Amino acid sequence: MRLLHTSDWHLGRSLHRADLRAAQAAFLDHLVEVARAERVDAVLVAGDIYDRAVPPVDAVELCEDALLRLHGTGASIVLISGNHDSARRLGFGGGLLEKTGVHLRTRLGALDRPVVLEDAHGPAAVYGVPYLEPDAVRGELPADLPRGHAGVLGHAVARIRADADARGIRRRVVMAHGWVTGGAASESERDISVGGVGQVSAGLFDGFGYVALGHLHGQQTVAPHLRYSGSPLPYSFSEAAQRKGSWLVELDAAGTARAELVPAPVHRRLSVVRGRLADVLGSAAFAPYEADFVSVTLTDPSRPEGAMDALRARFPHILVLAHEPDGVVPDQRGYRARVAGRDDLAVAAEFVRHVRNEPPTPGERHLLTEAFASARTREAE
Repeated sequence: MRLLHTSDWHLGRSLHRADLRAAQAAFLDHLVEVARAERVDAVLVAGDIYDRAVPPVDAVELCEDALLRLHGTGASIVLISGNHDSARRLGFGGGLLEKTGVHLRTRLGALDRPVVLEDAHGPAAVYGVPYLEPDAVRGELPADLPRGHAGVLGHAVARIRADADARGIRRRVVMAHGWVTGGAASESERDISVGGVGQVSAGLFDGFGYVALGHLHGQQTVAPHLRYSGSPLPYSFSEAAQRKGSWLVELDAAGTARAELVPAPVHRRLSVVRGRLADVLGSAAFAPYEADFVSVTLTDPSRPEGAMDALRARFPHILVLAHEPDGVVPDQRGYRARVAGRDDLAVAAEFVRHVRNEPPTPGERHLLTEAFASARTREAE
């Protein structure tokens, strides 16, 4: 049996205001072609189909079109809701879609309602565990259940084991959306943990043939049977070096899985550039990044004027510009600590020094003093 594991589409998301609709559409085109070419039995989408609870209309249309075309390949489709999705909105019409071979698992009550697939080796049961916010579902769970994600997922997996045992199905696949210990996070994932309590042990999923995970954006293998497909596109510069794609999973007669990486098409690379403005603009070493989405950090002693316009002439897809002068150690204190005990003039002077990496001139200090005096006079009137 062949399964295609994908997740974290985040339809409707942009990258520092850059429109990603064309890139997301190209990935979905690719996914449909893989499903057709590989004669996939089921496509597993492990959550975060949309980027927010109320997605834009064009994102909904993109999703609908992709599901129609995936259905046209002959594959069953199983989707679970992620922490970015609205479970109720995504699950609307699930009963009707079920009859067409599109299976939505967005609620706690459907944990032990598997999608049963058949091949020459018999049945295989696919169980979907949507993202379950512990506090939101507590009223539907046993009162003595341990708090946090580990307690909720532990309960979910126990129900799934009991159901599969009752059905006598030995080939078992689980889909889940969460952070399993051993997975590496990126900056673009919405945090679902406080002090690590959002993480669950990989041992929770022992004994299953395959576990299709979503939430973490880097494609990774926690264990041979336990994998994150990752997001199809990089959604932050922390993901610039990540490989993107899906897993093509072969489930044998015993229910053991073998997974093969299917690389996703690259819409536009993400690159991080660092150096002084003159070098970044003039050096041939930076030529390979001219067509990329780029994040530039300038290291000039003072912040160059008009830097963004100058950089955009060479890097038309520049998205981020930062200034970190060479040799300057960033102040790690919070804003409150940095301004404690300072008057208005001292705070303003420190801002000038931060921007230019040099203190204000006497003339500038005089102008700042007069500005504050004028503001106080207006407040007193």
